[in-house]
Amino acid sequence: MKRVLSGIQPTADSFHLGNYLGAVKQWVDLQKDHDAFYCVVDLHALTVETEPALLRRRTLVAAAQLIALGLDPSKCTLFIQSHLSEHNQLGWVLECLAGFGEASRMTQFKDKSQKSGADRTVVGLFTYPILQAADIMLYQAHRVPVGEDQRQHIELTRDLGQRFNSRYGETFVIPEAHIMKSAAKINDLQDPTAKMSKSSASNAGVIDILDATDINVKKIKSAVTDAGKEVVFDEKNKPGISNLLTIHSALSGISITELENEFAGKGYGDFKGAVADVVTAYFAPVREKTQQLLADEAALLKILNDGSQKARAVASATLDKTYAALGLVPRNK
Repeated sequence: MKRVLSGIQPTADSFHLGNYLGAVKQWVDLQKDHDAFYCVVDLHALTVETEPALLRRRTLVAAAQLIALGLDPSKCTLFIQSHLSEHNQLGWVLECLAGFGEASRMTQFKDKSQKSGADRTVVGLFTYPILQAADIMLYQAHRVPVGEDQRQHIELTRDLGQRFNSRYGETFVIPEAHIMKSAAKINDLQDPTAKMSKSSASNAGVIDILDATDINVKKIKSAVTDAGKEVVFDEKNKPGISNLLTIHSALSGISITELENEFAGKGYGDFKGAVADVVTAYFAPVREKTQQLLADEAALLKILNDGSQKARAVASATLDKTYAALGLVPRNK
């Protein structure tokens, strides 16, 4: 089977609807017919200042949610990035291969560093894409399921892998970006022209999976809508209703055309109520399963440690091969 690798940062108390439909739902599907490796990338989360106890809790919450949302540890390898020192070791090798100029051209680094200023921008943010490349190549991944905004980082990964192979011999599989075009595009409930994101100015437009039912019902019923009363999909003229139609369809499996027909002649209030019912029914068991996993931390840690052992078998072999190609003296084991 082709191997896939992807990761998610533990930077919030809950994943939001966009995280699930834009990434995790695709991960669940890919584990069925791929050799899938998924990790909670806690080292990447260190590029912003964080409180230690909060980071620990969020890391476990992220892992629990991934399992509750459908990742099966018997079908995929699920682990925490920092549990394997090989990530940092290969990261250093690739840093010594990457050019300062190409790292400087990474769009996300330029955007974030311009917002915070040079004095407040950490070096880790600059080298972040290179550690990400190490995450991928360490597991000899053939495909990397990512959104369009990560395409540039995958191209850097490919360039570094090809450069290493050219200089030191065939060592790394050169990965391809698995752009998830079929994923539903979910926008902010309060600003339906903007992507749903934790970085939004207000959390009022973000549906958090672990939030209590009444909170998400209130957010959906307060969602910004458009002029008129027709429930029709028109992203340009009716972005609010179009966004709610997308959410309903993505979770219910009912086509947007069928939904338009079902709610023909009905008002926005009826439709918002239906969307709220679909969202809360879909995520209620996920929230319950997440809490069950977190209540037995020892069992959750065993799942993650078992995943780390499986990941280490692959990562260690890749690092040994890399070091040998570079001429580094073999380490004793």
